[in-house]
Amino acid sequence: MNKPEREAEFRVTRMEALIASYGDDSSSSSDGDVSPPTSPSSLHNSNSEESQAKSEPVRLPPPPLALLNSPNPLDYMEIGQGSRVRNFPHIEGNYALHIFIPVYIPPTTMKNLALFLKRIVKVVPDLHVVDVDIPLSNLCKDDQKLEQVALGREFHISLGRTVPVRVHQIDSILTMLRQKFSSPKQYWIDFSKWEVFVNDEQTRSFLAMEVVAGGLAEVTRQIQSVNEIYRFHNLPEFYKDPRPHISLLWASGNVSDLLKRRVTEVLSAGTMSQSKRIFTCKFKGIKCRIGHKQYKICNGKP
Repeated sequence: MNKPEREAEFRVTRMEALIASYGDDSSSSSDGDVSPPTSPSSLHNSNSEESQAKSEPVRLPPPPLALLNSPNPLDYMEIGQGSRVRNFPHIEGNYALHIFIPVYIPPTTMKNLALFLKRIVKVVPDLHVVDVDIPLSNLCKDDQKLEQVALGREFHISLGRTVPVRVHQIDSILTMLRQKFSSPKQYWIDFSKWEVFVNDEQTRSFLAMEVVAGGLAEVTRQIQSVNEIYRFHNLPEFYKDPRPHISLLWASGNVSDLLKRRVTEVLSAGTMSQSKRIFTCKFKGIKCRIGHKQYKICNGKP
């Protein structure tokens, strides 16, 4: 066999190896799925296939650059939720974990709260609505939008820090959460105080409604239970002295002193007293968000 024939045969052999390794188009239709697996078995199978591919004698060319720009499983904290700033770096294979009590503001309370929001934005014009990141001043132009967007959605009482978890920890965390909260006690949650919180990075100030009486003991016990699960998985625990609350608005930087003064002024001039209960709701269960997926841990008993 002469040299040109040997080169042609080598090219054919290499092409066949590439086709066999990559497979046809139908085998790669799910490559873009970045949702966390629900069990370690799927990860094990993936690792086995990867190991088998690495053992092939033929070296494959590098993948297209577009494949390297896969969606970040932690980006939900930055897309459409700019008020939530991730305080840990992205590492491939990590997913953001957030455990919380969902809270809905009663329709009977929305009118008074909407009036308060209109007054506070006049003296603090740079306020934004938490999570949706729309300037409050824009929503105040339409009463219906103000109530629907700023007040008519799901709020969260955090039971633990938002932390990164590895894929192999997900099933264990979910199992332990459901065991801990298999029979939750029904109770009422009173939001009785306007408060201003600042994040650890001093980049955001949050206007929030705090739980200081009714429901405080129950929520605190639930935070302690979540802390036990965090410790078991070597995750950072919640703040030493937790202050359960739901955040309503945010402003850039540490403007807590200014915001507190303005809130006091608005409350003094209006009909909503600082000492008056803002609203009350029933405990309706616990949810857990991991990456883009949300899991129901338990329901509040009727």
